[in-house]
Amino acid sequence: MDETEDEPRVTETLPPDAHALPVRVYYEDTDFSGFVYHASYLRFMERGRTELLRGLAGDQSELHREADGLVFVVRRMTLDYLKPALMDDALTVLTATRELRGASMHLDQEVRRGDEVLVRAEVVVACVRDGRAVRLPEALRRRLGRR
Repeated sequence: MDETEDEPRVTETLPPDAHALPVRVYYEDTDFSGFVYHASYLRFMERGRTELLRGLAGDQSELHREADGLVFVVRRMTLDYLKPALMDDALTVLTATRELRGASMHLDQEVRRGDEVLVRAEVVVACVRDGRAVRLPEALRRRLGRR
């Protein structure tokens, strides 16, 4: 399928310094056909984003307490399912910063089996406090900008 202007832009490859999270596919991640259920990829990618932030800023619940209720919420996510994963597959979730804006971070993610890209995603994560968008903390912004 050729990409058109109406289709979302997806990355061709992520940078070599992208955060990598190994994930094993378990029975609970699959559907009746034995393929990974589409929503399982969302959980895998959430773990990848969480571990990226944990490595840069520590535990999110600690950040929430120290920053007066700061949380991160997914504002938009565009997925491109390319190939299926199967039970017992060893996968890697790669997460990279594409762009930082005032109150949001734009991330690219891939789920791979070896060098084979199975799923690509563009994710916009908003920084929120008390239900309102707030600027990303400067320390986190600096760390994310280096990735």
